[in-house]
Amino acid sequence: MAFSPLVDELVESLRCLPGVGQKTAQRMAFHLLERGRSGGSRLSEALGKAMTGVRRCDRCQNFADTDLCGICENPQRTNGTICVVESPSDLLAIEQAGDYRGGYFVLMGHLSPIDGVGPEEIGIERLLDRIQQEGVSELILATNPTVEGEATAHYIADRLDGRGILITRLAHGIPVGGELGYVDGFTLTHAFRGRKPLSD
Repeated sequence: MAFSPLVDELVESLRCLPGVGQKTAQRMAFHLLERGRSGGSRLSEALGKAMTGVRRCDRCQNFADTDLCGICENPQRTNGTICVVESPSDLLAIEQAGDYRGGYFVLMGHLSPIDGVGPEEIGIERLLDRIQQEGVSELILATNPTVEGEATAHYIADRLDGRGILITRLAHGIPVGGELGYVDGFTLTHAFRGRKPLSD
């Protein structure tokens, strides 16, 4: 059964969100039309402003509505260290942990030749230029532990070979509270390779 063209368009528009199929999009649309019109109007206004006003930070490629994002503008951030992440959500996760105080570079993806995503598309040349201009002493490669994430990390490390920069990788392994019997082989292999002496 088809609804009015406006309702159908709303449902189809909501389906662009990740994990939202036809049924979920219909529930969202009906909720907004039945009981959430003020919220829907606010959502529409915020979405319109974000789509036209949000851009990439000139320095780290994170989302920003000015030339530099709040992190890059913060004078209390530690200079000389850059953490490379694949997406703004990865950056947010690290920030919420509250321990890291350096700078970032957001790739907005990872290398994937099969999808036509090469070094240019994710800004690796911009990253290399920034490292040289700012005299970076440590680069933390915090790409995801996937095949593409590992390939991206190795590509960046290879490009920086011989420049005298400390290149580190986030440790991957068994989560706190995890049991060995439930850990997959890939994670277990990383845990063994990244093992450290037991300190007092």
